[in-house]
Amino acid sequence: MKNQEEEILVAPLHPPHPVECEAPNDQIKAENLIVSNLKYLALGTLFGIVLVKAEVISWYRIQEMFRLHSFHMYGVIGTAVVVGAVSVWLIKKFRIKTLQKETVVFHEKKFHWGNVFGALLFGLGWALTGACPGPIYAQIGSGFFAVTVTLLAAIAGTWTYGLLRERLPH
Repeated sequence: MKNQEEEILVAPLHPPHPVECEAPNDQIKAENLIVSNLKYLALGTLFGIVLVKAEVISWYRIQEMFRLHSFHMYGVIGTAVVVGAVSVWLIKKFRIKTLQKETVVFHEKKFHWGNVFGALLFGLGWALTGACPGPIYAQIGSGFFAVTVTLLAAIAGTWTYGLLRERLPH
């Protein structure tokens, strides 16, 4: 039988990755899986249509942004930031609840340099491929099938992160 000191020495440096997501989820009411998936499919489809109509899935528009040739994408992104900030302010000020009548909880987030490096990698990938994860599906749905390579690369990157996660600094 091992004593506590031996168990501590044998324990791995990082605990095993949990099965559940580490992100806080304060939702209490469970939803029907089929209804929930249909709701998100409809919202995702609507979001894709908006992305196509706003031309934010256009490789040309994305290249214009990264080359500082056009304000179009900066206007779209800036508008999204302002709408998001005002929405969060309104939710906090008026204590707006979800459709299930649950309180919205905002968790404090600590600064971490990994976010800066991750954002730089994300921006580099966005500039090189002309796609970020949201619009990839809208691009494929619009008939730009070459973007399937970008989708596969994004999936491979996510899989690689999951594989190396325990060895990376967090």
